Amino acid sequence: MKVLIADDSAVQRRKIASYLKPLGVEIAEAPDGAEAFDMLKAGDYELLITDWNMPRMDGLCLVKAVRAEARLGDIPILMVTTENDPWSVTRAIRSGANEYLMKPFDDESLLSKLRGTLGYTHRMFERLPC
Repeated sequence: MKVLIADDSAVQRRKIASYLKPLGVEIAEAPDGAEAFDMLKAGDYELLITDWNMPRMDGLCLVKAVRAEARLGDIPILMVTTENDPWSVTRAIRSGANEYLMKPFDDESLLSKLRGTLGYTHRMFERLPC
């Protein structure tokens, strides 16, 4: 499974990648929404994990652009951000994000949101212990 992580924080990208790699996930990283969108159009990703606040193209605009692109429209999207007011959650979901996770988060919260995004029986979770 190929996952694209878009976040302007290299620390956050590494944190998410370090959790996903043991699950057999192939990771690509983008430091902003514009680069992420270009990578999505050129690649074959099965999940987008994006921050909201990024330079050049923020995560909300990225979500909207992905949903407007016919070939990418069905890709599952998890928004991971410090935006924590209820209106931001609503905006992200209305714009097309499947799930929303507030920073800071722990591994269990990330796992829960990934399961909500992909479904509990997704093959990515086969490597998890009981």
